[in-house]
Amino acid sequence: MDTEATAADTSATDSSPADSSRWFYGCAIAVVAFFVLIMLGAAAVADFEKSLDGDGQMEQPGLSGSVSQPLGPGMKARYEDGLWVTISRPEPHGDGTYSLTVTFKNGTDEELRLNGDSFPPLLVVRAGESAGDDAGVYSLTRLNSEKSAAALVPPLPEGEERTVPIRLKPARRGTPVTVEVTPPDAGYRETSYFQTTLG
Repeated sequence: MDTEATAADTSATDSSPADSSRWFYGCAIAVVAFFVLIMLGAAAVADFEKSLDGDGQMEQPGLSGSVSQPLGPGMKARYEDGLWVTISRPEPHGDGTYSLTVTFKNGTDEELRLNGDSFPPLLVVRAGESAGDDAGVYSLTRLNSEKSAAALVPPLPEGEERTVPIRLKPARRGTPVTVEVTPPDAGYRETSYFQTTLG
């Protein structure tokens, strides 16, 4: 009798570590599953938020690209649908002119038509600071408007990029320039503002 009781006690003691390890692994799996569900829920809420304000909004760290926080050369305006826009640094030429480029990178899931007859126009280049009303203080001539417009005519396929050349002649060195980009969209697309200085 005593032998049987001792054997029963021993078997109960032997099964206890296995039960506790199963319990530990079960809890670990439950905790991992809980955090995965939280991350999936957060991603779903973020996607829902984006769907409310539309794909035409810009989404980026740092400067917003708005009229009060313009981007500089080399910085990207990132739209929620995957379109990226950037401008290059102005390159001076010996004749007092400057050239820069505006690059569109199509990370959306469809072909984009950049030359839409939308208002406001796709690409506006003007003298003065983006948030200032100093345009009358500075004079700027755009020399290759037709070439820039021609670069925007072909549709931009998904996953490709297009560079648009711009050639400018300021009345004097140190002229601030604002580049406003409003890519056409069936609904709404926010205007991105870039600011640079010639000379």
